[in-house]
Amino acid sequence: MKKTLAALLSCAMVVSMTACDGSKPAGTTAASATPETTAAERVEETTAAEAASGDMGDELHFKLAENQADGNPITEGMKMFADLANKYTDGTVNIDVYPNAALCDEASSIDQVMAGTLDFSRVNTNSMAPVVDLFGAFSMPYLFSNTEAKYKALDGAAGEMAFKELENYNMVGLDFYEAGSRNFYTTDKPITCVADLKGMKIRVQQTEVAISMVQALGAEATPMDYGEVFQGLQTGIVDGAENDFVSYYTSGHYEVAKNFTLDGHMAPPALVICSKKTWDQMSDAQKEGVKKASREAAEWQRQAMQDYQEESRAKCEESGCKIIDVDVKEFQDTVQSVYDKYPQYKELVDLIRSAE
Repeated sequence: MKKTLAALLSCAMVVSMTACDGSKPAGTTAASATPETTAAERVEETTAAEAASGDMGDELHFKLAENQADGNPITEGMKMFADLANKYTDGTVNIDVYPNAALCDEASSIDQVMAGTLDFSRVNTNSMAPVVDLFGAFSMPYLFSNTEAKYKALDGAAGEMAFKELENYNMVGLDFYEAGSRNFYTTDKPITCVADLKGMKIRVQQTEVAISMVQALGAEATPMDYGEVFQGLQTGIVDGAENDFVSYYTSGHYEVAKNFTLDGHMAPPALVICSKKTWDQMSDAQKEGVKKASREAAEWQRQAMQDYQEESRAKCEESGCKIIDVDVKEFQDTVQSVYDKYPQYKELVDLIRSAE
């Protein structure tokens, strides 16, 4: 039986309580050196000795920026990552998580991670795209056929290509995390096929890809601040909007736009980035511990977010919302012109689709 979000978050608390048991700072073991040994050789010998003995290195303290609130699966995933990083480095890597954008917003956090003034941040690929253009590929419409194919690509060659690009910006990518799948929802006329979108005013994010996609589908793209969408739907300024189930429910949009179409046009993932400056402070053993922690936290968070989406969907259905299945291939074929506008993404897009 699938675990509920509450049960999963409870597991995260258990990890948080137990992850630091037995943790202790670890000292360094210097290799013996003769007077004739050069400084470079001494560093090389010391590194080899540490690796051989399993010594973690010095105790380190880092900060991680998160813009979501406590209780959100992605925030809880960051807390789990921090706890496991401490556990798998014998207490030598300490990461303090700052939720609710307490440190800065996503865009600012990327700048700070690049500059080396912030250690870690959890960001969406949409936020990364203005800085590292390649990440715009993850917002291309109808890119992922399903969640399984999505993470087969992100955990494989496609993800490796994206993380390799981050190195050119003094950043290290750890893992991809789930941030939901975006779908259309409308106030009056339900969307059952592409033709239904013709002439509709659909609120979109202020991004070129989102605007191009909606226009290709025959609707009128209407950029609007997120905080204004509820009133826009209620007063008829827009006929519909698009987002994932969690945002649809928590924003109250389900109260005024009862038709939710499962087209899954965008599913941009989130990711954890680390400053190259911070990464270089860690010993090889600490890096391995941090990578192991991130992998486990990512796997937990992906499932927790899926459960959270399903719980939100159930609440919307209970309130009378109509959930509509569509032929997604028809939508995919209609937006091919959007792909033609971004030839720089072709290699990464091909890697993603080859993983299916």
